[in-house]
Amino acid sequence: MNYPLVVTDALSADRALRLIRQGQQLLWQGDYQQAKQLLKAIDRRLKTPPAKTFHQYRSHQARRAGILNSILIALDEQYDVKLRRAPDVRLACLEAYGPATGPSTVPLRELLGVVSAHEWRRRGIHLDALGARIHPYYGVFAPTRSEYVDLVAAAELPASSPSSSDRRSNPVELAFDIGTGTGVLAAILARRGVGRVIATDTNPRAVACAADNLRRLGLDQRVDVRRTGLFPAGRAELIVCNPPWIPARPVSLLDHAVYDEDSRMLRGFLSGLTDHLTPDGEAWLILSDLAEHLGLRTRADLLALFTRAGLVLTGRTDVRPTHPRSTGGGGPLQEARAREITSLWRLRVT
Repeated sequence: MNYPLVVTDALSADRALRLIRQGQQLLWQGDYQQAKQLLKAIDRRLKTPPAKTFHQYRSHQARRAGILNSILIALDEQYDVKLRRAPDVRLACLEAYGPATGPSTVPLRELLGVVSAHEWRRRGIHLDALGARIHPYYGVFAPTRSEYVDLVAAAELPASSPSSSDRRSNPVELAFDIGTGTGVLAAILARRGVGRVIATDTNPRAVACAADNLRRLGLDQRVDVRRTGLFPAGRAELIVCNPPWIPARPVSLLDHAVYDEDSRMLRGFLSGLTDHLTPDGEAWLILSDLAEHLGLRTRADLLALFTRAGLVLTGRTDVRPTHPRSTGGGGPLQEARAREITSLWRLRVT
């Protein structure tokens, strides 16, 4: 076993990078703030070659992450960091990892992410469409890209009958929010007057997060959060899903919010609608076309999934993202991000 090498403030970034490239992990025993500076200095020295494909880009990013994750920080049995100028990370670690089972080590880069997630959870993210804050948990997709929330907030609710002339007189009594995450879309539906919402997720962190947010919003009596695979039992008049948008293999906890290997969740959602929509029900699929611009899925592929699932498209609303990565920053994905459109696809069973 290659044990971590104990290092202190005397270690230079160049020396640290050479050791890491030789396969050595570094256990930091110096000043905590100095460790953060060392991490930044190593990051600046990493030259990422141009990537012509998405898979090359992910490969480059994985190698970079492997190097940056080689600087380790020791945590005691209470998640305390016994280093000079170290912050109190105990609550942040407890939220991310659960109760400690003993001393441990964690990559400094990961620990910084845990602390950042704790601050997001504490402060929350304000959403204009909700008129309130959503508090994301570590490992649960945060609604920082509000365009998909805005789409659900603005879409016309389906009537109990497609031929109804007055939709407002036929409110949706039951809706399913599949893959609820923070519970933000379930909250939007409840605020819009849907009588009852069942929100599902397979991730226990997401279930706890959604339940907490709905309680904060005073909607926990109208939204039932359940840990289950995709659909709950029964049928609903409206079923909403915002699946991960990129059909690629997730390699980390946070990746699961973005990557859906072989479009498994997307396929499962579409194929299950015939068994879970009421005869006059409608499904809303919220999906970015980023995968199309990256060459990972075509529009024809998506439409074919609708057809094979026995669904008919009745409408679509598009919006261009306004998140920072869509307008600047460069990088190999910039061209795809600049062309990205997020859509709400309205589907019914044929």
